[in-house]
Amino acid sequence: MKRRDFFKTAALAGIATLFSPKSLANVVTENELTVASSPDLVAVMGGEPEVMLIRALKELGGIQKFVKKGQKVVIKPNIGWDRTPQMAANTNPQLVGALVKQCLAAGAKQVLVFDHTCDNWQKCYEASGIEAAVKAAGGKIIPGNDESMYREADLPHGVNLKKIKVHEAILDCDVWFNVPVLKHHGGPKMSISMKNMMGIVWDRGYWHRNDLHQCIADCATFHKKPVLNIVDAYRAMKSNGPQGKSESDAVMMKSLLVSHDFVAVDTAAIKMFNQIRETNLADVRYVALAEQLKVGTQHLEKLNVKRIKL
Repeated sequence: MKRRDFFKTAALAGIATLFSPKSLANVVTENELTVASSPDLVAVMGGEPEVMLIRALKELGGIQKFVKKGQKVVIKPNIGWDRTPQMAANTNPQLVGALVKQCLAAGAKQVLVFDHTCDNWQKCYEASGIEAAVKAAGGKIIPGNDESMYREADLPHGVNLKKIKVHEAILDCDVWFNVPVLKHHGGPKMSISMKNMMGIVWDRGYWHRNDLHQCIADCATFHKKPVLNIVDAYRAMKSNGPQGKSESDAVMMKSLLVSHDFVAVDTAAIKMFNQIRETNLADVRYVALAEQLKVGTQHLEKLNVKRIKL
């Protein structure tokens, strides 16, 4: 099958499965009653990244609810790999650029974007398309490749981690957004919002040697939480994560999940991912471990969930 045909087929399959009887749409249908207050989780499907973001923010009360005039804002996408947007190893650049524009329109004094990358940071920023998108939107992209940029922070509720070194941009900002891409990961099984937190810390090598799942859950207890977790599922990496080997590892899903709740949004994302690759929620142990640490809830049926098909 030619690559173009593959993506066309994958796109159709992705959309079809999203609305199949076992899809996320139906998972949340149980809670489809009209929501009087701002929803806890918003799932938008079938649009372009910027359109889905604007719609999700509207449902949550607008960007002004999260960003005030004069504030310093940080956006933390996944820019970990020297890969093009078509491979879905990094967050979609259009989504990141759109969020920068939203924050500035709300009156943000400054919008910084960074990641502690795995590959060379300059190559990652360029190949991902995120550097260009951020600059075009009026934001500033900064590096995360030097230990001097990180300061120690306490994790009093952590089990394996009691301290972490966090990037100064996160420590010094007024608010920040966590913007991961939905993808398979050979280590912790899935990379979503909590796994994306590894990009705000310096000393993550320790995590791999001391129960990665527990360390991911511990980090989610960090006191300065993102105002929103915005999960990019425009393209999802279904195999060979976290880097991917070719564009055939990516599936077009045209979806976006947004919530302040780490555990809830990761739970919803795994349920959705299950439509393109069978994945047992229990195998992604850090989700349950984070719930035990009272970071959030896996019980979507107890939340106000708003789903939107564009």
